[in-house]
Amino acid sequence: MSWGPCFFYYECPSCGKKFKYATDMIPVFGPDFGNCPKCETAGSFLKEGARTPDDMDFEEVSD
Repeated sequence: MSWGPCFFYYECPSCGKKFKYATDMIPVFGPDFGNCPKCETAGSFLKEGARTPDDMDFEEVSD
């Protein structure tokens, strides 16, 4: 049984945007992994794991 993709969940300390990155995207984004897709600021890490009940509050960042 699989829980699906795992994510790192963040909130931007500058603009307040909530976003998430799939853990398998680490090699794609490299040092930019965890940066806000809106303002490029390093996000504040909130949690990690499979999709949570509040998952839809976070925009998924993709390449």
